[in-house]
Amino acid sequence: MKQLTIALIALTVMAAGCTSPVSKTSVEEVKTTPEYTGEAVNHEFAALPYAYDALEPYIDAQTMEIHYSLHHQGYYNNFLKAVEATGVQNASLEFIFENISTLSSAVKNNAGGYYNHSFFWSVLAPAGSGGEPSEALFEAINNAFGSLEGLKEKFNAAATGQFGSGWSWLVVQKDGTLAVTGSANQDNPLMDIAEVKGQPILAIDVWEHAYYLKYKNKRVDYVQNFWNIVNWNEVNRLYQEAL
Repeated sequence: MKQLTIALIALTVMAAGCTSPVSKTSVEEVKTTPEYTGEAVNHEFAALPYAYDALEPYIDAQTMEIHYSLHHQGYYNNFLKAVEATGVQNASLEFIFENISTLSSAVKNNAGGYYNHSFFWSVLAPAGSGGEPSEALFEAINNAFGSLEGLKEKFNAAATGQFGSGWSWLVVQKDGTLAVTGSANQDNPLMDIAEVKGQPILAIDVWEHAYYLKYKNKRVDYVQNFWNIVNWNEVNRLYQEAL
């Protein structure tokens, strides 16, 4: 009887050893970038639309020269390298951002840096030349934020509250309403990973290289002075285009 029991135990152990364990791993979905079928884009590095000292005294000439000719140029050069042989090297930036989660971090960071800075320069103008919000934009601002001061308060809070490097944005959402959002590093609201998505119509760069030479660690002062050099004429155009 004792020998029979030992034999049964041995058979049980052998059977257990032959049983295939249940795999606990799961197959992750692999995202692929769809084929770009739009018109081929030749990505260019546009000239700055004003002189380096044009935004004085709110942004100094040395900061503008370094920011544009070193930082922005660097993002552009690295973007071209990052998209080589990806299948999206001649795709629009809008397409790239819509599919950014399928592309490398090098493409994301440098495409973002290239676009974000180009956009930033366009919504700035020498003090006294940028105009005012249009009637239509002013109405949309009032509807979303209560007043222009309400917009500034929320926009400034996003800019000064951004931990580390990043941006504050005013965007037009799909339903046509305005929203303020922030983004880290070189992310932007056009990317498929953005928490708040929309078409940008205004932005401020709060990376330290955008203001440190003049303002040191006083980001609040830089953000407040930003409103003196907003190119509302361009913001008005972008708003109408986004509707």
